[in-house]
Amino acid sequence: MGENHQLLIGTVPQGALRADDFVAYVAPTAPPDDGEVLLETLAVTIGAGQRAGLQGSASYAGAASSGVVMGGTGVGRVVESRSPAFAPGDMVMGPTGWQSRPTVAADQLIAVDGDLDPALLLGPLGINGLTAYFGLHDIGHPGPGDTVVVSAAAGSVGHMVGQMGRLAGAKVVGVAGSEAKCDLLCGRLGFDAAVNYRADDFRDRFKAATPERIDVYFDNTGGDILGSALFRMAVGGRIVCCGAVSQYDTSTPGPGPRGIPGLLVNNRVTMQGFLVFDFEERYAEARAQISSWLRQGELDPLTTEYEGLEAAPGAFVDLLAGATVGTTVVRLDP
Repeated sequence: MGENHQLLIGTVPQGALRADDFVAYVAPTAPPDDGEVLLETLAVTIGAGQRAGLQGSASYAGAASSGVVMGGTGVGRVVESRSPAFAPGDMVMGPTGWQSRPTVAADQLIAVDGDLDPALLLGPLGINGLTAYFGLHDIGHPGPGDTVVVSAAAGSVGHMVGQMGRLAGAKVVGVAGSEAKCDLLCGRLGFDAAVNYRADDFRDRFKAATPERIDVYFDNTGGDILGSALFRMAVGGRIVCCGAVSQYDTSTPGPGPRGIPGLLVNNRVTMQGFLVFDFEERYAEARAQISSWLRQGELDPLTTEYEGLEAAPGAFVDLLAGATVGTTVVRLDP
């Protein structure tokens, strides 16, 4: 059956993630049982939420433990099937983990278009795109003339939130971690403004970029950026709580921002968290709309790519350090 190259969690990180927290392992390929399929993984995606899982702050991910394959979503080709749902050669997406030839329960997989690039399937048509779509539209409810602000705006979810906000007729302001990222947002992606949160005068720039205050704030970071947004919310504003990446890669997460509940009460602001899995029954709806935007050139997905499974730990570290843009994808050697 061949070999299954895997990356295991060697050490559950207590502080900042390091590439050597993961160890390579070669296991024999496990033949599928009834209801399972054997895959050849073509690509996996890495997201900041996986760091929350290792930290233990993502309750839906379960407790992290060493000696197990690092989890993750991937696209693969069916090699052998013992499920009527799939046949050899089918392309699927699901929880492959960081391994080259996983055996996966068929009911955890979805069929995907084999003619599409895995980067599209894992980015705008995957969890990242779905998160942006449902979080912005179902929680944020942007409308024409609204001001939408998104943090981690050059990241896997944020860069799509901003573009979807523009498609809804809103003014879009991104918050990112470098001047180069801000230029990318305003240039290639058409944001109306972008602010570097590392700038010494960030608060002044942020205020200048939101003269009519903020109607929808899509929060991917938590921490000080959330705190700044709270003070700029318009009456009746909506805060979409998607993630808190500023608090993931540390053993000492910071306290919540000032102003809660006072600012929420005074400005009648709604602040709501969500998980994309809440909308599973509507994934097809979202994928149809996102596919239409892609075909029409109205949504420009960004990807940072790495080659080879062994590159995944370094890609994860780069993502958390802010060195990537868009969806981070690791393509496996054929």
